[in-house]
Amino acid sequence: MKTIIENATNLSKYVFEDDAAVTFTAANIETPNFIIADLNSENATMVEGVTLPEDWAGCKYTYADGAFALNPDWTDPAEAVEEV
Repeated sequence: MKTIIENATNLSKYVFEDDAAVTFTAANIETPNFIIADLNSENATMVEGVTLPEDWAGCKYTYADGAFALNPDWTDPAEAVEEV
C-alpha cells in the first residue's frame, strides 16, 4: 500500500494500492478516481510500501519515521454525528 502524508502534520490522509497511478503536481494530486485539491507536491509526500493499521481511516493516524501512530485529536465521524 501507499499513503499520502500531509507534511505539516504527518497525517496519513489517503491510501492507495501499490499499482495505483497517483500524480503530484504543483497545483494538486491526481488519483485514478478523484483530484485532491488541497494537497500538492509542496505540502504532501507519498510513502510507498506501508502496512496499514487494520482500523486505518483518513487522518486517524500520523506516519513518521517509518511507523504509524494514532492521532490523539482524531474523532470517529460516526460518533461525532451521534453526539449532535
